Amino acid sequence: MKTFSLSLLFGSLLYSCLNAVVYAAANRLQPEKRQASGGRLVFAHFMIGIMSNRGSPSDYDYDMKLAKQYGIDAFALNIGVDPYTNAQLDLAYQSAANNGMKVFISFDFNWWNTGQAVQIGQLVANYGVRPAQLKVDGKTSSQMFKVFVSSFAGDGIDVAALKYAATQSSAGMQVMFVPNFHPGQGDFNAIDGALNWLAWPNNGFNKAPDGRGNHSVLDGDHDYMNALKGKPYLAPVSPWFFTHFGPEVPYSKNWVFPSDLLWFERWEQLLSLGARWVELVTWNDYFSGESHYLGPLSSTHTDDNASKWVNDKQAGATSVKSYITEDKIVYWYRHNKRNLNCDGTDTTLVAANNASGNYFMGRPYGWESMQDEVFVVALLTSAGTITINSGSNTKSYSAPQGATAYRVPMGIGQQSFALARNGRNVLAGVSLRNIDEVCNCGIYNFNPYVGSLPDSFRDLLGPPGINSLAFGLHVNTCAPSPSWWTADFNFVQPASNDNPANYFVANATTYYHNPTDEPAHYDNTHDDDTTANLIWVLYNHSVIANLPNELPDARVRLVGSNRPSNA
Repeated sequence: MKTFSLSLLFGSLLYSCLNAVVYAAANRLQPEKRQASGGRLVFAHFMIGIMSNRGSPSDYDYDMKLAKQYGIDAFALNIGVDPYTNAQLDLAYQSAANNGMKVFISFDFNWWNTGQAVQIGQLVANYGVRPAQLKVDGKTSSQMFKVFVSSFAGDGIDVAALKYAATQSSAGMQVMFVPNFHPGQGDFNAIDGALNWLAWPNNGFNKAPDGRGNHSVLDGDHDYMNALKGKPYLAPVSPWFFTHFGPEVPYSKNWVFPSDLLWFERWEQLLSLGARWVELVTWNDYFSGESHYLGPLSSTHTDDNASKWVNDKQAGATSVKSYITEDKIVYWYRHNKRNLNCDGTDTTLVAANNASGNYFMGRPYGWESMQDEVFVVALLTSAGTITINSGSNTKSYSAPQGATAYRVPMGIGQQSFALARNGRNVLAGVSLRNIDEVCNCGIYNFNPYVGSLPDSFRDLLGPPGINSLAFGLHVNTCAPSPSWWTADFNFVQPASNDNPANYFVANATTYYHNPTDEPAHYDNTHDDDTTANLIWVLYNHSVIANLPNELPDARVRLVGSNRPSNA
């Protein structure tokens, strides 16, 4: 299960790579201006379908600020046909405008159908005139910019009818349609560019490589670029893929794509590929249960029963070297070896609806393609020695300045990591998560645990996920709460508000395991210096930029790796 969101712990690598793909952060232009001058843009796929419980633009602010901080230019807002879709689009577009972010609509053809070109064009016209709408290919005036639109699937839609409907509904509107058409299926002559969704090695049939085929993501790049014949390409990048639903839901599915060091290796490919656009797959698709989210679990959303493997698992140039400004070690691994037998308690050892062809009983399809290894990326300002201890396995590497990746065989037990220079440790620490031989929650869990040195943001699953965590499980040993200890606290303002997430926590007073229903305390009489390592603050499941002196109705949560002795 996964406590740390991948973006916040892969964040240093993400930040370095994004700035290498576009421009240094200090020199970044607005997306439209950068495109006009030949720059590249980076998007993140954002699922609107799990946002029915957001009630104001401010509920989107944290996502917008965090994505912008990491150098993401725009969110691709994935929409279906839910009754709350337009209301949530209104909020997202307004939040993006409030925060200087750009967004565009990505129509999900799991829910839309290709006969709805006119309705889609009309919706594009409605949102295409809003201030936060991403527009591209402008030359001299805003009227010449094209409204950017994308999709998930959609081969066969009448592109001309879509564009005509948008033009009729909003006089003079031009559309840049970059859908997820597929080579050999969609009409690539009718579109302006294309998104490749398949960001993982595969067999050519939307499953892990097997006897039927073995296609790399780079193979997919070439297939798309050949089909596009010089038109712009929207290339995918994703950190992971694992889904494991049994009959507890109507959309049962159970497979993995080999992901291991994919996040690191894919960025290396993108830095040399030269695609005009890059899309992160995804920002927040934790709850179609595919484990490729990069955004924070604590961001407000609903749950579709993926929380049982998500809870407690901690996203221009051709090189990232010049963008690494501090030493960091990022590590990730599954907490079980792949051959651990959980058949006696797993949720997928019973019959389920397999109309999709995606349901497999037991271990997820493709499990053999996942390596029993611990993966480490070193982001170093100068050369050093990286030491990895996985159980009884110890490996040391001479790491150069820049970004490099390492892997060691999994060992049962404690996991620790260190960076040394001149015989002395510069960074050193023990992971919060051991590798063990326990079927956590009774299920096969191929989602990674992710951590870093220095220690990073502890991302807690919110109430909707916690409340549904035990649904469908065949064991009663999986507590519906985060595993990491939490604490009420007082706080002091940071010296600088440059980073809205950096708040020093002071005067911790009361500790308890699950604070969801407990109010925060504001007692300045009990100084507690045990919070030295605890600098991340969650407020109503969001990091906020300015904490007032008193928050009488707030609930505040402190999370950390070292439980105080008085807890």
